[in-house]
Amino acid sequence: MYENGYNLEPKWKEECGVYGVFSRTEDVSGLTYLGLYALQHRGQESAGIALTDGAWMDVTRGMGLVNEVFRHQVPHMENQCIAIGHVRYSTTGSSLLCNTQPLMVNYAGGKIALAHNGNLTNAAEIRHDLEQQGTIFQTSIDSEVFVNLIARSRKETVEEKIIESLKKIKGAYCLTIMTEDKLIGARDPQGFRPLCLGRTEEGSYILSSESCGLDVAGAEFVRDIAPGEMVVIDDSGVKSYPFAMDEKKASCIFEYIYFARPDSVIDGQSVHDARFMMGRVLARESGFKGDIVISVPDSGTTAATGFAYESGIPFVEGLIKNRYIGRTFIQPTQKKRDTSVKLKLNAIRSVVEGKSVIMVDDSIVRGTTSGKIVKMLRQAGAKEVHMCISSPPIGYPCYYGIDTSVRKELIAATKTVEEIRQFIGADSLHFLSLEGLKSCVSAVNADDMCYACFNSAYPIAEGEKPVGDSKYVFEQPKAK
Repeated sequence: MYENGYNLEPKWKEECGVYGVFSRTEDVSGLTYLGLYALQHRGQESAGIALTDGAWMDVTRGMGLVNEVFRHQVPHMENQCIAIGHVRYSTTGSSLLCNTQPLMVNYAGGKIALAHNGNLTNAAEIRHDLEQQGTIFQTSIDSEVFVNLIARSRKETVEEKIIESLKKIKGAYCLTIMTEDKLIGARDPQGFRPLCLGRTEEGSYILSSESCGLDVAGAEFVRDIAPGEMVVIDDSGVKSYPFAMDEKKASCIFEYIYFARPDSVIDGQSVHDARFMMGRVLARESGFKGDIVISVPDSGTTAATGFAYESGIPFVEGLIKNRYIGRTFIQPTQKKRDTSVKLKLNAIRSVVEGKSVIMVDDSIVRGTTSGKIVKMLRQAGAKEVHMCISSPPIGYPCYYGIDTSVRKELIAATKTVEEIRQFIGADSLHFLSLEGLKSCVSAVNADDMCYACFNSAYPIAEGEKPVGDSKYVFEQPKAK
Protein backbone atom coordinates (compact mmCIF):
# COMPACT_ATOMS: atom_id res chain seq x y z
CA MET A 1 0.00 0.00 0.00
CA TYR A 2 0.99 3.61 -0.37
CA GLU A 3 0.00 6.87 1.23
CA ASN A 4 0.88 10.49 0.52
CA GLY A 5 2.19 10.06 -2.98
CA TYR A 6 4.12 7.02 -4.07
CA ASN A 7 6.25 6.16 -1.07
CA LEU A 8 6.57 2.39 -0.83
CA GLU A 9 8.13 2.38 2.63
CA PRO A 10 6.63 -0.61 4.46
CA LYS A 11 3.64 0.46 6.55
CA TRP A 12 0.56 -1.35 7.73
CA LYS A 13 -0.50 -3.92 5.19
CA GLU A 14 -3.87 -5.41 4.41
CA GLU A 15 -5.08 -8.88 5.25
CA CYS A 16 -8.65 -9.21 4.07
CA GLY A 17 -11.29 -11.75 3.18
CA VAL A 18 -13.08 -12.08 -0.17
CA TYR A 19 -16.21 -14.00 -1.07
CA GLY A 20 -18.41 -14.55 -4.09
CA VAL A 21 -21.60 -16.45 -4.99
CA PHE A 22 -23.18 -17.32 -8.34
CA SER A 23 -26.68 -18.80 -8.24
CA ARG A 24 -29.98 -18.70 -10.10
CA THR A 25 -31.85 -20.40 -7.27
CA GLU A 26 -30.46 -19.28 -3.91
CA ASP A 27 -30.22 -16.00 -2.01
CA VAL A 28 -26.76 -14.88 -3.11
CA SER A 29 -26.65 -11.84 -0.82
CA GLY A 30 -27.70 -13.92 2.18
CA LEU A 31 -25.03 -16.53 1.46
CA THR A 32 -22.43 -13.80 1.04
CA TYR A 33 -23.46 -12.29 4.37
CA LEU A 34 -22.93 -15.66 6.05
CA GLY A 35 -19.61 -16.08 4.27
CA LEU A 36 -18.34 -12.71 5.44
CA TYR A 37 -19.32 -13.64 8.99
CA ALA A 38 -17.15 -16.75 8.67
CA LEU A 39 -14.27 -14.61 7.33
CA GLN A 40 -14.64 -11.86 9.93
CA HIS A 41 -11.33 -12.85 11.54
CA ARG A 42 -9.53 -11.68 8.38
CA GLY A 43 -10.63 -8.05 8.75
CA GLN A 44 -12.67 -6.07 11.24
CA GLU A 45 -12.58 -2.47 10.02
CA SER A 46 -15.06 -2.56 7.18
CA ALA A 47 -17.31 -4.84 5.17
CA GLY A 48 -19.25 -4.67 1.94
CA ILE A 49 -21.43 -6.63 -0.48
CA ALA A 50 -21.92 -5.91 -4.19
CA LEU A 51 -24.96 -7.42 -5.90
CA THR A 52 -26.36 -7.77 -9.42
CA ASP A 53 -29.53 -9.08 -11.04
CA GLY A 54 -27.93 -9.35 -14.46
CA ALA A 55 -28.68 -5.76 -15.44
CA TRP A 56 -28.37 -3.51 -12.41
CA MET A 57 -25.52 -3.53 -9.94
CA ASP A 58 -25.34 -2.02 -6.48
CA VAL A 59 -22.92 -2.06 -3.55
CA THR A 60 -23.46 -1.62 0.20
CA ARG A 61 -20.35 -0.84 2.24
CA GLY A 62 -19.59 0.52 5.66
CA MET A 63 -17.12 0.78 8.52
CA GLY A 64 -17.27 -1.81 11.27
CA LEU A 65 -17.99 -5.49 11.68
CA VAL A 66 -20.26 -7.40 9.33
CA ASN A 67 -23.22 -7.30 11.71
CA GLU A 68 -22.72 -3.56 12.23
CA VAL A 69 -22.53 -2.70 8.55
CA PHE A 70 -25.65 -4.75 7.79
CA ARG A 71 -27.36 -4.06 11.11
CA HIS A 72 -30.71 -3.14 9.61
CA GLN A 73 -30.86 -5.23 6.46
CA VAL A 74 -28.79 -7.45 4.22
CA PRO A 75 -28.79 -5.90 0.72
CA HIS A 76 -31.41 -7.43 -1.56
CA MET A 77 -32.32 -7.23 -5.22
CA GLU A 78 -35.09 -9.00 -7.15
CA ASN A 79 -33.72 -11.79 -9.33
CA GLN A 80 -30.27 -11.36 -7.81
CA CYS A 81 -27.82 -13.87 -9.28
CA ILE A 82 -24.30 -12.80 -8.30
CA ALA A 83 -22.80 -11.25 -5.18
CA ILE A 84 -19.27 -10.58 -3.98
CA GLY A 85 -18.22 -9.54 -0.49
CA HIS A 86 -15.22 -8.19 1.36
CA VAL A 87 -13.99 -7.73 4.92
CA ARG A 88 -10.99 -5.51 5.46
CA TYR A 89 -8.54 -3.91 7.80
CA SER A 90 -6.52 -1.08 6.47
CA THR A 91 -3.21 0.68 6.38
CA THR A 92 -2.55 3.47 8.86
CA GLY A 93 -4.23 6.66 7.73
CA SER A 94 -6.58 5.00 5.28
CA SER A 95 -9.31 3.73 7.56
CA LEU A 96 -11.86 5.63 5.51
CA LEU A 97 -15.26 4.81 4.03
CA CYS A 98 -14.03 5.68 0.54
CA ASN A 99 -11.45 2.89 0.82
CA THR A 100 -13.92 0.15 1.70
CA GLN A 101 -14.64 -2.63 -0.77
CA PRO A 102 -16.01 -4.03 -3.04
CA LEU A 103 -15.19 -1.31 -5.54
CA MET A 104 -17.79 -0.80 -8.27
CA VAL A 105 -17.30 1.12 -11.52
CA ASN A 106 -19.00 1.74 -14.85
CA TYR A 107 -16.81 1.55 -17.94
CA ALA A 108 -17.18 1.06 -21.70
CA GLY A 109 -17.63 -2.68 -21.28
CA GLY A 110 -20.41 -2.37 -18.72
CA LYS A 111 -20.34 -2.58 -14.92
CA ILE A 112 -17.78 -4.33 -12.79
CA ALA A 113 -17.23 -4.82 -9.06
CA LEU A 114 -14.05 -6.08 -7.43
CA ALA A 115 -12.92 -7.29 -3.99
CA HIS A 116 -9.20 -7.76 -3.33
CA ASN A 117 -7.13 -9.44 -0.64
CA GLY A 118 -3.40 -8.73 -0.73
CA ASN A 119 -0.90 -6.08 -1.67
CA LEU A 120 0.32 -5.06 -5.12
CA THR A 121 4.01 -4.23 -4.98
CA ASN A 122 4.06 -2.25 -8.24
CA ALA A 123 0.78 -0.40 -7.60
CA ALA A 124 2.42 3.00 -7.07
CA GLU A 125 4.31 2.80 -10.34
CA ILE A 126 1.21 1.80 -12.31
CA ARG A 127 -0.90 4.42 -10.58
CA HIS A 128 1.59 7.13 -11.42
CA ASP A 129 1.59 6.09 -15.09
CA LEU A 130 -2.21 6.02 -15.20
CA GLU A 131 -2.50 9.44 -13.58
CA GLN A 132 -0.07 10.86 -16.14
CA GLN A 133 -2.51 9.60 -18.77
CA GLY A 134 -5.41 11.39 -17.09
CA THR A 135 -6.91 8.63 -14.97
CA ILE A 136 -8.75 9.86 -11.87
CA PHE A 137 -8.56 7.87 -8.63
CA GLN A 138 -11.22 7.98 -5.94
CA THR A 139 -9.38 6.01 -3.24
CA SER A 140 -5.86 5.45 -1.89
CA ILE A 141 -6.01 1.65 -2.11
CA ASP A 142 -4.04 -0.35 -4.65
CA SER A 143 -7.15 -2.33 -5.63
CA GLU A 144 -8.35 0.65 -7.65
CA VAL A 145 -5.28 0.34 -9.86
CA PHE A 146 -6.53 -3.05 -10.98
CA VAL A 147 -10.03 -1.76 -11.73
CA ASN A 148 -8.55 0.97 -13.93
CA LEU A 149 -6.35 -1.48 -15.80
CA ILE A 150 -9.41 -3.55 -16.67
CA ALA A 151 -11.39 -0.49 -17.74
CA ARG A 152 -8.60 0.76 -20.01
CA SER A 153 -7.87 -2.58 -21.66
CA ARG A 154 -8.59 -2.74 -25.40
CA LYS A 155 -9.14 -6.50 -25.37
CA GLU A 156 -12.58 -7.62 -26.52
CA THR A 157 -13.85 -9.92 -23.76
CA VAL A 158 -13.86 -9.29 -20.03
CA GLU A 159 -11.82 -12.46 -19.53
CA GLU A 160 -9.12 -11.12 -21.84
CA LYS A 161 -9.21 -7.70 -20.17
CA ILE A 162 -8.72 -9.23 -16.73
CA ILE A 163 -5.92 -11.57 -17.81
CA GLU A 164 -4.10 -8.70 -19.53
CA SER A 165 -4.39 -6.70 -16.31
CA LEU A 166 -3.28 -9.62 -14.15
CA LYS A 167 -0.11 -9.92 -16.16
CA LYS A 168 0.77 -6.28 -15.45
CA ILE A 169 0.51 -6.41 -11.68
CA LYS A 170 2.95 -7.89 -9.18
CA GLY A 171 2.56 -8.92 -5.59
CA ALA A 172 0.00 -10.83 -3.55
CA TYR A 173 -3.64 -10.95 -4.47
CA CYS A 174 -6.78 -12.98 -4.50
CA LEU A 175 -9.66 -11.38 -6.34
CA THR A 176 -13.38 -11.87 -6.66
CA ILE A 177 -14.78 -9.91 -9.60
CA MET A 178 -18.41 -9.52 -10.64
CA THR A 179 -19.83 -8.48 -13.99
CA GLU A 180 -23.53 -8.47 -14.87
CA ASP A 181 -23.42 -12.18 -15.73
CA LYS A 182 -20.14 -13.62 -14.47
CA LEU A 183 -18.41 -14.34 -11.18
CA ILE A 184 -14.63 -14.38 -11.57
CA GLY A 185 -11.91 -15.40 -9.16
CA ALA A 186 -8.14 -15.10 -9.52
CA ARG A 187 -5.09 -16.01 -7.44
CA ASP A 188 -1.62 -14.56 -7.84
CA PRO A 189 1.08 -16.69 -9.52
CA GLN A 190 2.97 -17.33 -6.27
CA GLY A 191 -0.18 -18.28 -4.37
CA PHE A 192 0.54 -15.90 -1.49
CA ARG A 193 -3.13 -15.57 -0.59
CA PRO A 194 -5.64 -18.46 -0.46
CA LEU A 195 -8.82 -18.86 -2.51
CA CYS A 196 -11.07 -21.89 -2.90
CA LEU A 197 -14.13 -23.00 -4.83
CA GLY A 198 -17.23 -24.70 -3.44
CA ARG A 199 -20.66 -25.82 -4.61
CA THR A 200 -23.97 -26.13 -2.78
CA GLU A 201 -26.48 -28.97 -3.17
CA GLU A 202 -28.60 -26.67 -5.33
CA GLY A 203 -25.71 -26.11 -7.72
CA SER A 204 -24.66 -22.63 -6.60
CA TYR A 205 -20.95 -21.84 -6.87
CA ILE A 206 -19.01 -20.07 -4.15
CA LEU A 207 -15.55 -18.51 -4.02
CA SER A 208 -14.06 -17.94 -0.57
CA SER A 209 -10.74 -16.93 0.95
CA GLU A 210 -11.02 -19.94 3.26
CA SER A 211 -12.92 -23.21 3.25
CA CYS A 212 -14.69 -22.23 6.49
CA GLY A 213 -16.62 -19.76 4.32
CA LEU A 214 -17.95 -22.71 2.31
CA ASP A 215 -18.95 -24.66 5.40
CA VAL A 216 -21.18 -21.93 6.79
CA ALA A 217 -23.07 -21.79 3.48
CA GLY A 218 -23.54 -25.55 3.39
CA ALA A 219 -21.30 -25.83 0.34
CA GLU A 220 -19.04 -28.73 -0.52
CA PHE A 221 -15.38 -27.97 -1.07
CA VAL A 222 -14.52 -28.50 -4.73
CA ARG A 223 -10.88 -27.39 -4.92
CA ASP A 224 -8.39 -24.62 -4.29
CA ILE A 225 -7.90 -22.08 -7.03
CA ALA A 226 -4.37 -22.76 -8.25
CA PRO A 227 -1.70 -20.07 -8.09
CA GLY A 228 -1.72 -18.23 -11.41
CA GLU A 229 -5.25 -19.36 -12.27
CA MET A 230 -8.42 -17.42 -13.06
CA VAL A 231 -11.82 -19.10 -12.94
CA VAL A 232 -14.96 -17.75 -14.61
CA ILE A 233 -18.36 -18.88 -13.36
CA ASP A 234 -21.54 -18.29 -15.33
CA ASP A 235 -24.63 -20.20 -16.46
CA SER A 236 -22.44 -22.63 -18.39
CA GLY A 237 -20.47 -23.66 -15.30
CA VAL A 238 -16.86 -23.10 -14.27
CA LYS A 239 -14.09 -22.40 -16.76
CA SER A 240 -10.40 -22.28 -15.88
CA TYR A 241 -7.95 -19.80 -17.40
CA PRO A 242 -4.35 -20.45 -16.35
CA PHE A 243 -2.43 -17.20 -16.90
CA ALA A 244 0.85 -17.68 -15.00
CA MET A 245 1.14 -21.11 -13.45
CA ASP A 246 4.84 -21.70 -14.12
CA GLU A 247 6.24 -19.26 -11.56
CA LYS A 248 7.74 -20.37 -8.26
CA LYS A 249 5.11 -20.86 -5.57
CA ALA A 250 5.36 -18.97 -2.28
CA SER A 251 2.21 -19.48 -0.20
CA CYS A 252 2.20 -17.47 3.01
CA ILE A 253 3.19 -19.62 6.00
CA PHE A 254 1.38 -17.18 8.28
CA GLU A 255 -1.98 -18.46 7.06
CA TYR A 256 -1.21 -21.67 8.96
CA ILE A 257 0.38 -19.95 11.95
CA TYR A 258 -2.16 -17.22 12.62
CA PHE A 259 -4.49 -15.79 10.01
CA ALA A 260 -6.70 -18.66 8.88
CA ARG A 261 -9.35 -20.21 11.07
CA PRO A 262 -8.33 -23.61 12.49
CA ASP A 263 -11.29 -25.29 10.77
CA SER A 264 -10.08 -24.23 7.32
CA VAL A 265 -8.12 -26.34 4.86
CA ILE A 266 -5.71 -24.42 2.60
CA ASP A 267 -3.96 -26.05 -0.35
CA GLY A 268 -4.75 -29.47 1.09
CA GLN A 269 -3.34 -28.73 4.55
CA SER A 270 -5.62 -28.67 7.58
CA VAL A 271 -4.84 -25.53 9.56
CA HIS A 272 -5.83 -27.28 12.80
CA ASP A 273 -3.51 -30.21 12.15
CA ALA A 274 -0.61 -27.88 11.32
CA ARG A 275 -1.05 -25.86 14.52
CA PHE A 276 -1.48 -28.99 16.64
CA MET A 277 1.83 -30.30 15.28
CA MET A 278 3.47 -26.93 15.96
CA GLY A 279 2.57 -27.42 19.61
CA ARG A 280 3.93 -30.97 19.65
CA VAL A 281 7.21 -29.87 18.06
CA LEU A 282 7.42 -26.96 20.52
CA ALA A 283 7.24 -29.41 23.40
CA ARG A 284 10.02 -31.53 21.90
CA GLU A 285 12.28 -28.60 21.04
CA SER A 286 11.89 -26.61 24.24
CA GLY A 287 11.84 -29.41 26.78
CA PHE A 288 10.00 -27.01 29.09
CA LYS A 289 8.53 -28.48 32.27
CA GLY A 290 5.72 -26.89 34.22
CA ASP A 291 2.52 -27.48 36.13
CA ILE A 292 0.08 -26.38 33.45
CA VAL A 293 -0.07 -25.41 29.78
CA ILE A 294 -2.21 -22.43 28.81
CA SER A 295 -2.75 -20.55 25.58
CA VAL A 296 -3.17 -16.97 24.54
CA PRO A 297 -6.67 -17.43 23.11
CA ASP A 298 -7.68 -18.02 20.49
CA SER A 299 -4.76 -18.14 18.05
CA GLY A 300 -2.47 -20.03 20.44
CA THR A 301 -5.01 -22.57 21.64
CA THR A 302 -4.56 -25.32 19.05
CA ALA A 303 -0.77 -25.27 19.42
CA ALA A 304 -1.15 -25.30 23.21
CA THR A 305 -3.26 -28.45 23.06
CA GLY A 306 -0.56 -30.01 20.89
CA PHE A 307 2.08 -29.05 23.45
CA ALA A 308 0.02 -30.59 26.25
CA TYR A 309 -0.57 -33.77 24.23
CA GLU A 310 3.13 -34.23 23.54
CA SER A 311 4.43 -33.25 26.98
CA GLY A 312 1.76 -34.84 29.14
CA ILE A 313 1.35 -31.56 31.03
CA PRO A 314 -2.36 -30.71 31.43
CA PHE A 315 -3.85 -27.98 29.28
CA VAL A 316 -6.12 -25.61 31.20
CA GLU A 317 -7.82 -22.28 30.55
CA GLY A 318 -5.63 -19.77 32.32
CA LEU A 319 -6.66 -16.73 30.30
CA ILE A 320 -10.24 -15.81 29.52
CA LYS A 321 -10.96 -13.89 26.36
CA ASN A 322 -13.68 -11.30 25.96
CA ARG A 323 -15.20 -12.59 22.71
CA TYR A 324 -16.52 -9.16 21.79
CA ILE A 325 -13.10 -7.58 21.36
CA GLY A 326 -11.29 -7.86 18.03
CA ARG A 327 -7.74 -9.04 17.44
CA THR A 328 -5.14 -6.69 18.91
CA PHE A 329 -2.78 -7.56 16.06
CA ILE A 330 -5.04 -5.88 13.50
CA GLN A 331 -5.88 -2.73 15.42
CA PRO A 332 -4.50 0.21 13.44
CA THR A 333 -2.74 2.12 16.24
CA GLN A 334 -0.55 1.08 19.16
CA LYS A 335 -2.73 3.01 21.63
CA LYS A 336 -5.79 1.02 20.54
CA ARG A 337 -3.82 -2.23 20.81
CA ASP A 338 -2.71 -1.44 24.38
CA THR A 339 -6.26 -0.72 25.48
CA SER A 340 -7.54 -3.83 23.72
CA VAL A 341 -5.19 -6.12 25.67
CA LYS A 342 -6.74 -5.06 28.95
CA LEU A 343 -10.25 -5.40 27.62
CA LYS A 344 -9.58 -8.63 25.80
CA LEU A 345 -7.89 -10.93 28.31
CA ASN A 346 -8.03 -11.68 32.01
CA ALA A 347 -6.11 -14.27 34.01
CA ILE A 348 -7.91 -16.82 36.20
CA ARG A 349 -6.17 -16.53 39.57
CA SER A 350 -7.42 -19.86 40.91
CA VAL A 351 -5.87 -21.62 37.91
CA VAL A 352 -2.44 -19.95 37.68
CA GLU A 353 -1.69 -18.96 41.29
CA GLY A 354 1.39 -20.72 42.60
CA LYS A 355 1.87 -22.59 39.31
CA SER A 356 4.72 -22.85 36.87
CA VAL A 357 2.89 -21.84 33.69
CA ILE A 358 3.83 -22.71 30.13
CA MET A 359 2.07 -20.20 27.88
CA VAL A 360 1.76 -20.84 24.15
CA ASP A 361 1.14 -18.12 21.57
CA ASP A 362 1.44 -17.98 17.80
CA SER A 363 3.96 -15.15 17.42
CA ILE A 364 5.65 -12.14 18.95
CA VAL A 365 5.55 -9.13 16.66
CA ARG A 366 6.20 -6.00 18.72
CA GLY A 367 6.43 -7.64 22.13
CA THR A 368 4.19 -5.18 23.94
CA THR A 369 1.18 -7.48 24.08
CA SER A 370 3.22 -10.46 25.26
CA GLY A 371 4.80 -8.37 28.00
CA LYS A 372 1.42 -7.24 29.28
CA ILE A 373 0.12 -10.82 29.38
CA VAL A 374 3.17 -12.09 31.26
CA LYS A 375 2.74 -9.28 33.77
CA MET A 376 -0.96 -10.13 34.09
CA LEU A 377 -0.13 -13.75 34.93
CA ARG A 378 2.41 -12.73 37.55
CA GLN A 379 -0.09 -10.37 39.14
CA ALA A 380 -2.51 -13.30 39.29
CA GLY A 381 0.07 -15.28 41.28
CA ALA A 382 1.89 -17.38 38.67
CA LYS A 383 5.16 -18.66 40.12
CA GLU A 384 6.90 -18.90 36.75
CA VAL A 385 5.92 -18.01 33.18
CA HIS A 386 7.61 -19.93 30.38
CA MET A 387 6.60 -18.77 26.93
CA CYS A 388 6.51 -20.88 23.77
CA ILE A 389 5.92 -19.35 20.33
CA SER A 390 4.67 -21.52 17.45
CA SER A 391 6.71 -19.60 14.85
CA PRO A 392 10.30 -18.43 14.48
CA PRO A 393 11.14 -14.81 15.39
CA ILE A 394 9.68 -12.31 12.93
CA GLY A 395 12.58 -10.09 12.00
CA TYR A 396 11.54 -8.72 8.63
CA PRO A 397 8.40 -6.94 7.40
CA CYS A 398 6.03 -8.46 4.88
CA TYR A 399 5.42 -6.58 1.65
CA TYR A 400 2.65 -8.87 0.49
CA GLY A 401 -0.29 -7.98 2.68
CA ILE A 402 0.37 -9.11 6.26
CA ASP A 403 0.54 -6.59 9.05
CA THR A 404 4.07 -7.09 10.36
CA SER A 405 4.80 -3.38 10.35
CA VAL A 406 8.01 -1.53 9.56
CA ARG A 407 11.16 -3.36 10.57
CA LYS A 408 12.10 -0.97 13.36
CA GLU A 409 8.85 -1.91 15.14
CA LEU A 410 9.53 -5.66 14.93
CA ILE A 411 11.11 -6.65 18.20
CA ALA A 412 13.10 -9.51 16.64
CA ALA A 413 14.69 -7.09 14.19
CA THR A 414 16.50 -5.21 16.94
CA LYS A 415 16.67 -7.64 19.88
CA THR A 416 18.15 -11.08 20.38
CA VAL A 417 15.95 -13.85 21.74
CA GLU A 418 17.40 -13.32 25.22
CA GLU A 419 16.69 -9.59 24.98
CA ILE A 420 13.12 -10.36 23.90
CA ARG A 421 12.74 -12.63 26.92
CA GLN A 422 13.93 -9.85 29.18
CA PHE A 423 11.65 -7.33 27.47
CA ILE A 424 8.49 -9.40 27.94
CA GLY A 425 9.52 -10.53 31.45
CA ALA A 426 9.20 -14.28 30.92
CA ASP A 427 11.32 -16.81 32.83
CA SER A 428 12.17 -18.56 29.57
CA LEU A 429 11.28 -18.17 25.92
CA HIS A 430 11.30 -20.61 23.03
CA PHE A 431 10.56 -19.90 19.37
CA LEU A 432 9.68 -22.80 17.07
CA SER A 433 12.60 -23.46 14.74
CA LEU A 434 12.14 -22.90 11.03
CA GLU A 435 12.92 -26.55 10.42
CA GLY A 436 10.30 -27.56 12.97
CA LEU A 437 7.75 -25.24 11.41
CA LYS A 438 8.28 -26.73 7.96
CA SER A 439 7.74 -30.22 9.33
CA CYS A 440 4.33 -29.20 10.69
CA VAL A 441 2.89 -28.22 7.30
CA SER A 442 3.51 -31.63 5.81
CA ALA A 443 0.74 -31.58 3.19
CA VAL A 444 2.38 -28.65 1.38
CA ASN A 445 5.78 -28.73 -0.27
CA ALA A 446 8.09 -26.80 2.04
CA ASP A 447 9.75 -25.17 -0.96
CA ASP A 448 6.37 -23.76 -2.05
CA MET A 449 5.98 -21.61 1.08
CA CYS A 450 7.15 -18.07 1.84
CA TYR A 451 9.28 -17.63 4.99
CA ALA A 452 10.70 -14.19 4.18
CA CYS A 453 9.53 -12.59 7.45
CA PHE A 454 11.74 -15.06 9.36
CA ASN A 455 14.75 -14.65 7.04
CA SER A 456 15.77 -18.28 7.63
CA ALA A 457 17.67 -18.62 10.89
CA TYR A 458 17.68 -15.94 13.55
CA PRO A 459 21.18 -14.83 14.63
CA ILE A 460 22.39 -15.38 18.16
CA ALA A 461 24.17 -12.49 19.80
CA GLU A 462 27.75 -12.98 20.88
CA GLY A 463 27.94 -14.42 24.36
CA GLU A 464 24.44 -15.92 24.42
CA LYS A 465 24.18 -19.55 25.37
CA PRO A 466 21.37 -21.46 23.73
CA VAL A 467 19.54 -24.13 25.69
CA GLY A 468 19.93 -27.66 24.36
CA ASP A 469 21.66 -26.62 21.13
CA SER A 470 18.64 -24.59 20.03
CA LYS A 471 19.12 -21.08 18.67
CA TYR A 472 15.48 -20.31 19.46
CA VAL A 473 15.28 -20.79 23.25
CA PHE A 474 16.74 -18.91 26.21
CA GLU A 475 16.20 -19.07 29.94
CA GLN A 476 16.53 -16.52 32.67
CA PRO A 477 19.70 -17.10 34.71
CA LYS A 478 18.84 -18.75 38.02
CA ALA A 479 19.74 -16.89 41.19
CA LYS A 480 22.65 -18.44 43.02
